[in-house]
Amino acid sequence: DPAPPLQVIRPEPCGVCGSRIRFGKAAIKCRQCQLLLHPKCREQCPSTCTPRPRHHAWPCEGVLADFAPSTPPLVPMLVVQCVTEVETRGLTETGLYRVPGAEQLVREWKRRLLWAGGALPGLSSVADIHVVCGVLKDFLRGLKEPLVTFSLHPAFLQAAGERGFQGWGGKGEEGLLFPQHSSLVPSDIPDDAACDTALRHVVSKLPPANRDTLAFLMLHLLRVSHSPDCKMDVLNLSRVFGPTLVGHSSANPTPLVIMEDTPRQCKVVARLLSLPPDFWRGFLGTEQENLVPM
Repeated sequence: DPAPPLQVIRPEPCGVCGSRIRFGKAAIKCRQCQLLLHPKCREQCPSTCTPRPRHHAWPCEGVLADFAPSTPPLVPMLVVQCVTEVETRGLTETGLYRVPGAEQLVREWKRRLLWAGGALPGLSSVADIHVVCGVLKDFLRGLKEPLVTFSLHPAFLQAAGERGFQGWGGKGEEGLLFPQHSSLVPSDIPDDAACDTALRHVVSKLPPANRDTLAFLMLHLLRVSHSPDCKMDVLNLSRVFGPTLVGHSSANPTPLVIMEDTPRQCKVVARLLSLPPDFWRGFLGTEQENLVPM
């Protein structure tokens, strides 16, 4: 439903081809989904789009639950749509999630999806699948706290086998911040099987929206890791998603904490990806078939 052509005041990328629409040039903007494009790209635009939602837009920032639906599985529609698009046409792309998309297009599409508030415009018009990957990563990075949450962050590190880490139930300074959870994870986890058991336990303690979304993403990343064309094994994906999913135990970590946390974040995601798919499917139930192509 395009509005009459307008003149661009501030240069913006075309939502179809990705090229910048320069100052003073004509452009077309959809009244419903706000897609901005060159007039010449109109024929390549999907014939239908999602109408503007009657409810308010999603916030620009918040915790994951602020974006989740009211009925399970509690996975934000933005996450579902990005994953669906990636699995539809991205599993033959080399370096999926490692190769960056155009930063300006990533910002524009994230803004558009947040503005839509759940009634999302189609991502099939995004020519570069790496832009869709970038939107998903940027959304997760932009949450007020990481998916594993600040309060459970030390427990995830310990459950992943960080034996030298005393931030959870130990005598370190951080352990004193969370005395109410000190019994969740033993201070020393002896072997891989015990690590997996402890990790499953900590995952179950996540807020429902965080738990469901983590499960959904783990199943997706496992499918990516199994694609020979992507060349993104568990280690590569762990390096990419460690800072995004695990983050830090506070909103303002010191440079030293950031440096120390980097390998720990990678280890946590690798451990999570080593858990069997049936464990993750158990949180999503039969509804997962309605979320993304299998």
